[in-house]
Amino acid sequence: MWSADREALRGVFYTAWRRFREHAPLDGVEALVVEALLAHPEYQDLFADTPSSPAAMAQGTTDGNPFLHLGLHIAVAEQIATDRPPGVMAEWQRLEGLWRDGHRARHAMMECLEETLWEAQRQGVAPDDAAYIERLRAIPKRQPRKS
Repeated sequence: MWSADREALRGVFYTAWRRFREHAPLDGVEALVVEALLAHPEYQDLFADTPSSPAAMAQGTTDGNPFLHLGLHIAVAEQIATDRPPGVMAEWQRLEGLWRDGHRARHAMMECLEETLWEAQRQGVAPDDAAYIERLRAIPKRQPRKS
């Protein structure tokens, strides 16, 4: 789900939610978008109509940028499905088994991914898969943020 065109990428969220509400078939990425939106009812009304401005999208949300938040959900779901980087699926299974709460587990993993991406961007390097897996392994030594 990568694109240089931000508006086209954001359009995927609107299209997926519209198709879900119309009971139309969803492609793979659309199914991931809908899964993330179903876990976050606070975002559903934001995607009910036509694309909104970024400022309008942020109104009424606590996370600031629903595209970023939902995009992280999708990234983690894709990582789990492909076990990429290697070991991510095992960490998912461990956390989901420990907490019996897949959403909580994904949010904890998203925190680790955010930290890894931020660090890579700050240093101007590719994300460090080994550091990411180590952050995942450190859970639940730290409590994930409330989501």
